Amino acid sequence: MNAVGTPEPTVLLVGPPNAGKSTLFNRVTGASAATSNVVGTTVALEQAWSRLGDQTVRFLDLPGTASLAAASPDEAVTVQAVRTQLGAGDPGVALVVLDGPRLARSLYLALQVLELGVPTVVAVNLMDEAREAGRVPDIAALQDVLGVPVVGVSARRGEGIDALRDALTAALADPDAVRGRDLVDWPDTVRASVEALAPAGGADAAWVRWALLSEPVATSETHVGQVPWDAVLAARAQEDVGPAMIAARYAWIDARAAGLLQDGETEDATARRTDAVDRFLLHPVSGTLVFLGLMWLVFWGLFAGADPLVGFVEEVFGWVGSGVSAWFDARIAAWPAAEGWLSLLQGLLVDGVIAGVGGVVVFVPQIALLFLWLGVLEDVGYLSRASALMDRVLRAAGLPGKAFVPLLSGFACAVPAILATRTMPRFRDRLLTMLVLPLTSCSARLPVYALMIGALFPATLAGWPIPVRPTVMFGMYVLSTVVTLLAAVVLARTVVPGDASASVLELPPYRLPDPRSVLRTVFRRTGDFLHEAGRVILVATIVLWALLTFPRYAPEDVVPPDVLAEAVARGEDLASVAAPYQLRHSIAGQMGQAMEPFTEPVGFTWKTDIALIGAFAAREVFVGTLGIVYGIEEADEESGSLRDAIRSDTRADGTAAYTPRVGLSIMVFFAFAMQCLSTLAVLRKETGGWRWPVFITVVTFGMAYGGSLIVYQGLGLLGWA
Repeated sequence: MNAVGTPEPTVLLVGPPNAGKSTLFNRVTGASAATSNVVGTTVALEQAWSRLGDQTVRFLDLPGTASLAAASPDEAVTVQAVRTQLGAGDPGVALVVLDGPRLARSLYLALQVLELGVPTVVAVNLMDEAREAGRVPDIAALQDVLGVPVVGVSARRGEGIDALRDALTAALADPDAVRGRDLVDWPDTVRASVEALAPAGGADAAWVRWALLSEPVATSETHVGQVPWDAVLAARAQEDVGPAMIAARYAWIDARAAGLLQDGETEDATARRTDAVDRFLLHPVSGTLVFLGLMWLVFWGLFAGADPLVGFVEEVFGWVGSGVSAWFDARIAAWPAAEGWLSLLQGLLVDGVIAGVGGVVVFVPQIALLFLWLGVLEDVGYLSRASALMDRVLRAAGLPGKAFVPLLSGFACAVPAILATRTMPRFRDRLLTMLVLPLTSCSARLPVYALMIGALFPATLAGWPIPVRPTVMFGMYVLSTVVTLLAAVVLARTVVPGDASASVLELPPYRLPDPRSVLRTVFRRTGDFLHEAGRVILVATIVLWALLTFPRYAPEDVVPPDVLAEAVARGEDLASVAAPYQLRHSIAGQMGQAMEPFTEPVGFTWKTDIALIGAFAAREVFVGTLGIVYGIEEADEESGSLRDAIRSDTRADGTAAYTPRVGLSIMVFFAFAMQCLSTLAVLRKETGGWRWPVFITVVTFGMAYGGSLIVYQGLGLLGWA
């Protein structure tokens, strides 16, 4: 147990992308931080606590970075964490994670950390891959050169973890024994520039060297050590010492790299196989076909794999809802005088709370499967290839190649995707990417697509060999991708002018996916969805129940006399007979009818408009709201009763209210419209105000209405009834 009043010791994990840093973090602490084989996935601090010796230690997993020279807000997170946690003298250790098979490349970051003079332990990860590649780091030689403890590990296989924990325990007990030092022999020009700003030398000199290579936009610091930031900027403008510092560090590495391998570098059969596969996957034709095929398989898997799980969730919540309803029915039968408030409470719990929770949980199978697919592709190393393949397309649209990861993440959820833009050095690139991200078809749109496609489109079509429903789903995602890129082209030439910054995209080696890491990522991201979207959906469902329930009327006040008389004569339940009339006179019903003249040109009815009202808070609410509108408890996109209700609903003139043409119009509207309060909140935070969130909301709703109008009216002109 830590002594009372003693500051909590901290271990900061610092490492380049694709070195397995987050996997090592999970292995050492038993935590479940998101791991990825794609540069730029970790964009915030992950923390966990673990016992080392007789004390509890906090571990911080910092964003991956190849250098401490902060050129982006993401890299600045790592720098500021090292400075505030260790540079201020608080108890702790920097755990530098190096890439074993590519040791020389990751030594640059290690040198920078050592220069800061903070307690340091080095973990050389991926030792299993290094052995397979024939480039095995000499741990003893590396420790002798760096002057701090070095441990060889394989986080995926658990190799060397106990030795690493022992080294960290010893380092925390005696931090001065593992304190880093400046190893580079600096040129005179660098020494002169640094000494002019930090005559005291030591840690101040190291921070000045950091500042001379960092972008001012990446830090909010006004001072570097004891040196004013303005003075650093002035010195950088007068003398270009940056290239000299970089060259000096690489000269130090080049002079020692060969001696840090056990048997020297050998020809790598794995590299030859990787190059052969890359020639196929990165080819403009074959690579694009593979990419499109994989994406189609993902969407097919969402249909085929999620159905049994969705059905199970539906049955569970149906059973719960029926049980609660039966309990209330029994109470109402026993106490007729209390029927009014008991039925109201019954509706709140069954149609509000239980339906709301069910409406959240029922999305989990499809969302978890989507994250599982993406997690496997990340872990294998394919998504980096897809990023390189799409780099030319993105740059033509005015986006940098680094935008691929946020854009792909946007197909899961726009919130973490917007946060992932922090890896971009230029605000212009970040802003443009954030503005088009709401147009990517996030997983919240998936239930709407699934409901419309499942209810209104056949599974197969005569003369069409490919299953219809996955193809339509795939088409919606293709439409989203094309419109996103076109929007980027327009915005890059009008609202956010400028050329995309150059991108250096790293292609990690192909690896078998680590099941534990993939599953942890799935659980974490699905949990984030339940935490973030679940609260919005639950609250929105309860509010919608109230809008659909009040004001309450007696059956004789809303049901036409002739209909009421026939119902009484047949002995029907008057509450059931009055339900559709009650709905029309409710607050939501009146709002939907008020909207109908504006939405009728795109094929919507007032019932659809009611669901749109709820979807303004979160797109997922649309499905559950339709269930409430049609009186179907715990409705979801796979609900057969809801699909039947949609197919059988008619307009005032007797024509079908929902057809494939209407379904396409609804899906196009949802493909473009900004309907997510969480996304708006994150946009406001990341852009520093409401200007850009309001702008993109207005633009996307205009695109949504215009797109639906073109689809509905255009198909009508073509004779598609």
